[in-house]
Amino acid sequence: MADQIIVADNRRARFDYFIEEVIEAGLVLSGTEVKALREGQTSLAEAYASLEKGEFFLINAHIPEYKAGNRQNHELRRPRKLLLNKREMAKLAQAVDRRGMTLVPLKMYFNARGIAKLELAIARGKKLHDKLDT
Repeated sequence: MADQIIVADNRRARFDYFIEEVIEAGLVLSGTEVKALREGQTSLAEAYASLEKGEFFLINAHIPEYKAGNRQNHELRRPRKLLLNKREMAKLAQAVDRRGMTLVPLKMYFNARGIAKLELAIARGKKLHDKLDT
């Protein structure tokens, strides 16, 4: 994993959630989104993934506007489709159906081939006393 270029890290996620399992997912991005990711300043702080019409989407992730972009620039917080295989999708859908489980993005990065990836965790929310213990 030394060949990763980390673009965004959700440090708060490990404090707010018990991480059960981690899955790597691809992202469907536009050209200006990829260029803005390479510049940095991306935030996963309030982001989550949800199942809509049989597909998973990353909701509320903030990718800033690309400075050199023109009128075809992307929306800052638009839903972004996640690329997963059928087995992973079934596992995530089953996990979300369980009570108290959610899908939290841990980090966004470029892999060794330069492809944008998202590390997605199946997580359970912590209570206040759990956070104090942490």
